[in-house]
Amino acid sequence: MTSRPNILVLMVDQLNGTLFPDGPADWLHAPNLKALACRSVRFANTYTASPLCAPGRASYMSGQLPRRTGVYDNAAEFASDIPTYAHHLRRAGYRTALSGKMHFVGPDQLHGFEERLTTDVYPADFGWTPDYRKPGERIAWWYHNLSSVTGAGVAEITNQLEYDDEVAFHAKAKIYDNSRGRDDRPWMLTASFTHPHDPYVARRKYWDVYEDCEHLEPQVAALPYEEMDPHSQRIFDANDWRAFELSETQIRRSRRAYFANISYIDERIGEILEALQTTRQAENTIILFVSDHGDMLGEKGLWFKMSFFDGSSRVPLMISAPRLEPRLVETPVSTLDVNSTLAELVGIDLGEVSPWTDGESLVELAKGGTRTTPVRMEYAAEASYAPLVAIVEGRWKYIRCALDPELLFDLKADPHELTNLAVDPAYAETLTRLRARACDYWDLQAYDAEIRESQARRHIVYEALRNGSFFPWDFEPLRRASERYMRNHMDLNVLETNQRFPRGE
Repeated sequence: MTSRPNILVLMVDQLNGTLFPDGPADWLHAPNLKALACRSVRFANTYTASPLCAPGRASYMSGQLPRRTGVYDNAAEFASDIPTYAHHLRRAGYRTALSGKMHFVGPDQLHGFEERLTTDVYPADFGWTPDYRKPGERIAWWYHNLSSVTGAGVAEITNQLEYDDEVAFHAKAKIYDNSRGRDDRPWMLTASFTHPHDPYVARRKYWDVYEDCEHLEPQVAALPYEEMDPHSQRIFDANDWRAFELSETQIRRSRRAYFANISYIDERIGEILEALQTTRQAENTIILFVSDHGDMLGEKGLWFKMSFFDGSSRVPLMISAPRLEPRLVETPVSTLDVNSTLAELVGIDLGEVSPWTDGESLVELAKGGTRTTPVRMEYAAEASYAPLVAIVEGRWKYIRCALDPELLFDLKADPHELTNLAVDPAYAETLTRLRARACDYWDLQAYDAEIRESQARRHIVYEALRNGSFFPWDFEPLRRASERYMRNHMDLNVLETNQRFPRGE
């Protein structure tokens, strides 16, 4: 059992992958992530399976696209019979633990984790269900709006800072506990933070780092509403843009706080990595760093996620493993690939479920091999009136929705995705090829019908469960106080010895 390496998954929320062209950009103050990048395979062009929290996370954990998992949006149940990397590792003899956010919706709040150290930061019920029957309707009590931008600034404690401080504390404690040798199984710990997700509010010590930052203004100014593609217009409407007048100062403050929170997360990750190092577990531990989706950060006037543009859909991915030499990989890959990659790195055969997975292992690519499979993305949540799908193949990104004109971008020549080549006859061959691929992958009419059925069911169940006695699905961490520290059913001499690491020094 112990010959297999341990696994530490470090996950963050809404981290824009364009800031990680080869590890963190030079101007970001992120020394711990930069040090991790130096010993990792860095996948520069990694895309989420879906640019929203719950669907993106369910897909990354299971290796299945949202249409297969049924996690279409932030209030769709993640079924208990879908194996995740936590299930595969636990079945293979790993002890599996989660500290932090995973946005599981439904009564199963573990999904293969043997132990969960914190509650989630988001609700587990069906309350955030969109409604395709009412296109254009804003659900004001939970839809994003631009108050995160207008309210950007400094605070020493917030809802999210409190949460991530707790995530780091419990992750460190678990690493210390793993070192004590009471369980000879290899371990997998996922530490999942909610930053740098908005609100754009940061602690002063990190905010001050970016006082003279040269990157506080978007590279592409806000586009006029009438010049946007239809989905970007829907995102603007969902964000209630007409109710806000954003100033240049507010935009700069929002980006400054976002960068500051990257530095905040870097320091928390540094604490976890230090615990791993000082307990002498680092050399036998695979470390994977990833985000669920990105943040547009004001580019073209767009904020948050929900878009297939790179700022929203591209994420960092770095893997440090004993037999992987550090290198930069520029081939497009997907967060769907994490499941199969972790399995191959520790010698787990996924043959029993491989016909139903959408990702593939990155191990061969990480060693200098090639990949020919295109990256696929799906989106079917708020700000959409019908499902959107996308393909990234080499330099090309193709976006399709039954309601909208097709979009085609050359990511190499046009990294800001400003020129839609789908209307240019010179690119008709590329457009035809990618359209045919998309038609092979997706029946959009059937996909739309499945989403509508799921939404309708959930609206009924949610309203029913809110009547009468209410029992929440939110995870309640169990703290067995009678088994902690010193109690009278314990031998004090044995206790003090067993809780010490290293012993005898």
